[in-house]
Amino acid sequence: MAFEDYKTKESVIVVYTGEGKGKTSASVGLMGRALGTGWSVAFIQFIKHWEVGEHHFIAKIQPIFKDKLFVYKGGKGFYNAGQLSAKDVSEEDHKKAARATFKIALSSASSGEFDLVICDEINNAVHDGLLSYKDIETLIKKKDRKTSLCLTGRNFDKKLLTSVDIVTEMKKMKHHFDDKFLANKGIDF
Repeated sequence: MAFEDYKTKESVIVVYTGEGKGKTSASVGLMGRALGTGWSVAFIQFIKHWEVGEHHFIAKIQPIFKDKLFVYKGGKGFYNAGQLSAKDVSEEDHKKAARATFKIALSSASSGEFDLVICDEINNAVHDGLLSYKDIETLIKKKDRKTSLCLTGRNFDKKLLTSVDIVTEMKKMKHHFDDKFLANKGIDF
């Protein structure tokens, strides 16, 4: 097939998943690429409420991109993750936060206002039962036809493979956490 036989899509659905690190980092890179081409981007986080490197970076670039960059941090922290779980946050609080964040994601994706909507850690929210599989199906079906969508997080449901365009699975080969080293600021968060 010759290159000229290829065509472009009006929008795509991208998934970054897997047990390895780099899913959010990849989505931040995608955000940078989209903003660099003049797109409007919504960056919506489902889990992370604590301050991480991408929050500081986004806060610094937001004045440059103004209304081209919408950011929403809706999570209540890690859910059902032992010592890493958010303290004093009930299962119901986690579910309410995930539902509220989902409403913002759905509204952003279906509005036609954004060229790209990134739903960071949405796969985790579905896997952990904070959202349903049907919620992701709804998000995919109701997104504006011109809006590209990026879904990140572990445990992407492979039943959705036929509904998405690009899936990258991050596979851990080695991570210093397994040798009892904590995450490094600037690298891991």
